[in-house]
Amino acid sequence: MEKHEDIVKNQMMANDSFSKWLGIELKEIRLNYCRLQMAVRKEMTNGFGIAHGGITYSFADSALAFASNSGGEQSVSIETSISHIKRVEVGDILTAEAVELVKTGKTGIYDVKITKEDGSLVALFKGTVYRSGKLWE
Repeated sequence: MEKHEDIVKNQMMANDSFSKWLGIELKEIRLNYCRLQMAVRKEMTNGFGIAHGGITYSFADSALAFASNSGGEQSVSIETSISHIKRVEVGDILTAEAVELVKTGKTGIYDVKITKEDGSLVALFKGTVYRSGKLWE
């Protein structure tokens, strides 16, 4: 029998075209936690020549999705926010770490930190998910 974490890797990631386009690598996943990594490419930049804010937002949102579904119950975001702290440039290797902070009956709140290779904090993301009650098969 597959563990819930394996289901996320084998089903969610396999069908997640956007995360694949971002170049996300799933480095670690366990119950209510995941760590992702990706490299910033030129086509991800804005008119200032730095990474578009939507790139770090999407990266964090993917981390939220994988972490919140790692328990085997299908979960979707219902509220998210991000604070952009430091500029991100082409060639930067980013890491997103998502961890559950609070779990209630049908919702969960997660914290996602995005850092550069040197450990400097790039963005802080907070997400609330709704747990549907439907299990991954």
